[in-house]
Amino acid sequence: MYLTNLALLNFKNCQELSFDFSNRVNCFLGKNGQGKTNVLDSIHYLSYTKSFFNSIDSQNILFEAPFLAIQATCKLNDDVFDLHCGMKRGDKKIFRKNKKAYKKLSEHIGFMPAVMITPYDINLILDGSDIRRKFIDALISQFERSYLDELIFYNRLLLQRNKLLKKWSDTNSFQPDLLEVIDIQLVEKGNNIYNRRKTFLNDFIPEFNNFYQKLSNSNEKVELIYDSSLNDNDFATILKESIQKDLRITHTSVGIHKDDLLFKIHSHPLKKYGSQGQQKSFLIALKLAKFHFIKNQKGFAPILLLDDIFDKLDNQRVSYLLKLIENEDLGQTFITDTDLEKIPSILKSMNVDFKAFELNDGLAVQLQNEL
Repeated sequence: MYLTNLALLNFKNCQELSFDFSNRVNCFLGKNGQGKTNVLDSIHYLSYTKSFFNSIDSQNILFEAPFLAIQATCKLNDDVFDLHCGMKRGDKKIFRKNKKAYKKLSEHIGFMPAVMITPYDINLILDGSDIRRKFIDALISQFERSYLDELIFYNRLLLQRNKLLKKWSDTNSFQPDLLEVIDIQLVEKGNNIYNRRKTFLNDFIPEFNNFYQKLSNSNEKVELIYDSSLNDNDFATILKESIQKDLRITHTSVGIHKDDLLFKIHSHPLKKYGSQGQQKSFLIALKLAKFHFIKNQKGFAPILLLDDIFDKLDNQRVSYLLKLIENEDLGQTFITDTDLEKIPSILKSMNVDFKAFELNDGLAVQLQNEL
């Protein structure tokens, strides 16, 4: 699958931009603050129905503008699809495929898969478990809609349970029959999600290990470990055992919403013991494994978004990524860079078809490409 064109209105700092793309590589070039990353994020928005960087939709509308709009055409084999996202300030966003609106945004997830690699990926290492659960959940949801539906249902039940715990704690009352009704459903959905995560990671981890060894060119021992209270416990049992604690703290203390994905190097936490180079290799391997896992599941390559990473990587890792691009392993790729000549020169030397656009003062100008 690849994008043939893209048009933006009032998306972040992009007031009005339009592009016609190469189906191989496209570069957005220019100084910082010109909107290069925001163009990449608009593609991510079309894929996941949300920004990679900002979860508050209203903040993705250009300051003082009344609405935003993202429009694109994509192709898969001989099929052509028109995609549209629109949102008025204060209203819900609307997604359309071939002019037909989705009843639920979750129906669109997985249609146009994309993988973003950005310096902000470091948050996967530095932040709490929530961001790592989202990484797993977003990936599985790309090719398994029933998983996303169960996850949404589980979170609704969890919210309902937590509201009741708070109410009972405040009023010094307790309704065990009502709690049991919720817990039966919570256990069913939680077990399904846990088993799906476990199965997925059993397949995903070998892919990750393979990419890490290629990127680092070393024999370092790295690990991805699925940490869950359900690994060694029955969900229904620990949920019952935690009732008094949950009433005291007014939220649910056990369950798959507490799961984590542990990153380790030589059996120690990567966050504390990994060098910058090791952490970069770890994160890129994670994203490349995600890319290839989606590719294998969907039967076509997802769109790859590379945000300002060539400036932050050493020559070994840059060479590896460029070799993947040269061998057409990565499908359609979008790259941002501050240097107007570096990436185009490398792509020309590799004889790779590409288009380059300079972003400056709200305009996007296609640069000459003499391939």
